[in-house]
Amino acid sequence: MKGSIIPYLTFHGQAKEAAEFYTELFGLVNLGVQRYGDADFPSPPEAEDLVIHCHLQKGDFQLMLADSTEVRPQEVQHGLSLTVQCESDQEIQKLYDGLLQEGTLLMELQQTFWGTKYGKVRDKYGFVWDLNCEKEG
Repeated sequence: MKGSIIPYLTFHGQAKEAAEFYTELFGLVNLGVQRYGDADFPSPPEAEDLVIHCHLQKGDFQLMLADSTEVRPQEVQHGLSLTVQCESDQEIQKLYDGLLQEGTLLMELQQTFWGTKYGKVRDKYGFVWDLNCEKEG
């Protein structure tokens, strides 16, 4: 295998907004956005302005995202979370607070028995984030 696993997040009309949110919150660089209307790919006319592919990156931290043209599933996907290894107490607090904006608290940010600061949040788009920070020093 080459490199690391890159999460590819699927949205239903919110990919552009989510790309802006994640770019700002995580300090990512948007490496490019392609709309369905720009792609040589069969899609319904109403998808023309939706995102077919977007790539965000900061060092080894990467996210890819797109809008689906399929009907949104009724049941939410379970069993997967995105883990972010934070570098400082300030960073974990910033990400925790940012993801909680219109999100849902799953586990309050706290010191854990495994020796890290940890919190768990479902963001406003429905994705679950595990935030972890090793003790400084």
